[in-house]
Amino acid sequence: MKIQESAENYLETILVLQKRNGQVRSIDIANELEFTKPSISVAMKNLRQSGLIDMDQNGYITLLDEGREIAEKIYERHTILTNWLIKLGVSPEVADEDACKIEHVLSTESFLAIKKEASSEKKQSRSSLPSHLL
Repeated sequence: MKIQESAENYLETILVLQKRNGQVRSIDIANELEFTKPSISVAMKNLRQSGLIDMDQNGYITLLDEGREIAEKIYERHTILTNWLIKLGVSPEVADEDACKIEHVLSTESFLAIKKEASSEKKQSRSSLPSHLL
């Protein structure tokens, strides 16, 4: 299922907030993204109707299987791209912003190539470390 970039961002934000705080409510998403509560409310309704999230009677949001899969994919892309850009000399702030833009439009083929390259760079830098530090 192809979803919009904004939905991917919301799902990724829910995942990050769950990792950080354990539980997530709409207000947490609004504060994290600096969006209004009404816009978050509309987005959460759309994600619920798409079967990507669930919201309990207390307003706590849970990623459903498909929503979690999308969120983890986007989060992995974001993390790898951010770290890769930082290794190339980009400041962490700019790397984070650029990764957020790139993660949605980059093809799977290109992402896998970057992921492979970033992984081999990590292995090479590890191989130069003394064995007791590995």
